[in-house]
Amino acid sequence: MDIPGWIWLLTLVGLTALLLFDLAVVSRRPHQPSMREATLWVVFYVGLAVAFGLVLIGTAGPKYGGEFFAGWLTEYSLSVDNLFVFVIIMAQFRVRREYQQKVLLIGILLALAMRGGFIAAGAAIVNEFVWVFYLFGGFLIFTAVKLARPGGSENGEFKENPLIRWGRRLLPISEKYDGSRLTTRQGGRRLFTPMLIVMIALGTTDLIFALDSIPAIFGLTKEPYLVFTANVFALMGLRQLYFLLGGLLDRLVYLSLGLAVVLGFIGVKLILEALHDNNLPFLNNGDPVEWAPHIPIWLSLAFIIVTLAVATVASLVKAARDGRAANKARNAPAGA
Repeated sequence: MDIPGWIWLLTLVGLTALLLFDLAVVSRRPHQPSMREATLWVVFYVGLAVAFGLVLIGTAGPKYGGEFFAGWLTEYSLSVDNLFVFVIIMAQFRVRREYQQKVLLIGILLALAMRGGFIAAGAAIVNEFVWVFYLFGGFLIFTAVKLARPGGSENGEFKENPLIRWGRRLLPISEKYDGSRLTTRQGGRRLFTPMLIVMIALGTTDLIFALDSIPAIFGLTKEPYLVFTANVFALMGLRQLYFLLGGLLDRLVYLSLGLAVVLGFIGVKLILEALHDNNLPFLNNGDPVEWAPHIPIWLSLAFIIVTLAVATVASLVKAARDGRAANKARNAPAGA
């Protein structure tokens, strides 16, 4: 896929303008968005991603358009899974609802910056060393097994990492927030507010999730342009989705299991592709493994869509069933 420099520049300028507009909206009027506002923004960003994918199909062909949609859906689903941890962080640090928008947006900007670095490094490594796909595939399968195990998902808890503990110990932190500011002045001293610790928590969490998401998307496309745009579109609108889903997040009980299946599938796909392009001297004498099947992108896209749809529907059915059972138990006569 030969992307001219001006296309890269136009894409970067357009996406940066959208992010700056989003940041300006939040900074001008910190508030908790209504359901209608959040819905409109999510529909706008999802529509933008779909339109971008359709343009790719029309200009670059269905192969690259399919790779974008498969990558975007996978990254978007992983981003939704990230929201579980974001909810826990916000609750643990007692961030007021009207200031959570700005915190989330800055967290998203940090995620974009870190993923940009991972994408650049990953693209260089993938182009130079085919064998890295064995490592990526093995890592994704290992992650999938962890997610699939009972209690394997870490959505239910958040543990402070060493960087957060270091910040608490060495930085002058005030006891109270000062709106959404990172610094405040108390008794003539300039102090950091707890909001800085929240930013560190979100940033380090984004870094950990990037370790899963970047290998996953390189299993669906090797094109840096598609990897980058799929990641950006998956993160855009995440702030509004956080408020739109609200209490629905804890009902998506099978989302992690669905993601485990998707990551496991991509991991197997990566290993098969590595075998197909094998050049390791100790494996098959350094020759490609001819029997290794190639999984087409249309099949990957269909598998991802069906798996995530089944996980979502099953989660909502279970939530509805549990809700009816709870209501029945509450309304049951005493001693019955």
